[in-house]
Amino acid sequence: MTTLPSMNISAVERDTGLGKDTLRVWERRYGFPQPARNDNGERVYPAEQVDRLRQMKRLIDQGHRPGRLVAASDEEFAQLCSAATSGGRNETAAGEASLIARMIALVKANDVPALRQALNQAMMRMGLQRFVIDVVAPLNDAVGEAWMTGEFQVFEEHLYTEQIKSLLRQAIGNLPTGGGPRVLLTTPPDEQHVLGLLMVEALLGLDGATCISLGTQTPLVDIQRATAAHAADIVAVSLSAAFSGRQVRPLLSQLRAMLPATVELWVGGAGAQPMPAQSGIVPLPTLQAALDALESWRKSRANGD
Repeated sequence: MTTLPSMNISAVERDTGLGKDTLRVWERRYGFPQPARNDNGERVYPAEQVDRLRQMKRLIDQGHRPGRLVAASDEEFAQLCSAATSGGRNETAAGEASLIARMIALVKANDVPALRQALNQAMMRMGLQRFVIDVVAPLNDAVGEAWMTGEFQVFEEHLYTEQIKSLLRQAIGNLPTGGGPRVLLTTPPDEQHVLGLLMVEALLGLDGATCISLGTQTPLVDIQRATAAHAADIVAVSLSAAFSGRQVRPLLSQLRAMLPATVELWVGGAGAQPMPAQSGIVPLPTLQAALDALESWRKSRANGD
């Protein structure tokens, strides 16, 4: 029998879609995965663990919580995987794809009332978390692709963006006041895109965080001042794919140095994807990673870290 080689953490991240920070958090919190160490002291993951991580990612995308999946016996885990591939998820995915296609058609038809009604109905039926992760995120990608290929005019992309912004703000406004960590959300100068910020605010607020949004394009010194004024525990910054990649590392290094060491700095969005690891900065490669980071923050405070 051929033994498959182990993978380093970067390879596991590419193969499974799970961020490095998420893998480390799970290792500490759940005791899984359990990587070995190579001669340089770096994590290496056995192939069977990578297979399970890949399956876990698929299940998490369907709404399962990582803690439950780690605690599941081999039999229970196999049953969950079987159910996920037996047709139920395929039907759900097909339904979501159909919904997204319908919304794209409504934007193209400039039918704002019908678009807003379809979005509202989907959010009410699915719940805010699933709606943001399973509908808004892929719909953003579909609209962006349609704009890039010329299928959408600029005004149609703007029309869609305004409807989603309005809907998410309304949903955020209806959330109960959180009693959890105080999270300051914004984008740096030259970053105008707000949808990613609203999506994360909705998910964190739904999970009990107290969110303070500054909107977009906040100067770094004002982020520093707002952090102190609001006694923020976490600063979350969103960077879109349009943000200059050359600015990411120096900007985040500067912001990190301006914040107290006790304040966590989270960075998410497509513009942060190629960002190399930086000490004191928590990357959020996915929306789920934001929820994982919030859970990690709570656990670290409960342990007195």
